[in-house]
Amino acid sequence: MQAVRNFFKTFLLIELLQGLALTGRHLFARKITVQYPEERTPMSPRFRGLHALRRYPNGEERCIACKLCEAVCPAMAITIESEQRDDGTRRTTRYDIDLTKCIFCGFCEESCPVDSIVETHVLEYHGEQRGDLLYTKEMLLAIGDHYEKDIAAARAADAPYR
Repeated sequence: MQAVRNFFKTFLLIELLQGLALTGRHLFARKITVQYPEERTPMSPRFRGLHALRRYPNGEERCIACKLCEAVCPAMAITIESEQRDDGTRRTTRYDIDLTKCIFCGFCEESCPVDSIVETHVLEYHGEQRGDLLYTKEMLLAIGDHYEKDIAAARAADAPYR
């Protein structure tokens, strides 16, 4: 009996008609189009975008070269080299993030004990070549300096950065 039912389903193209019915239902539905540069869709407060390195208010970089973010990164997108300074503290000499490898999981941000690396809500960045998306320490510090006021306000309010 099942074989006969399957034969008629195949012969009468039941699945094809079901698919056409579904397409027909959505054919006349109201279309939703966002004119991107002028209009923006709502952004989730949990969105993670471009990385930034932060500084202390006195201008010194926060990163203490503990390398936890490098160790926890599942995509191995972070490369850190460090050296000890004259006063006995460690600081990074190299802090690179390869955004072509990065999966924007946020583990680096969560693992940082001094809140040095953050992921901003900046989504409008691009690279025309692979090397354009390799962000160095200086580039990350510049991004952090540019957005520091917004990041600090969001951190003080214990809210995600918007």
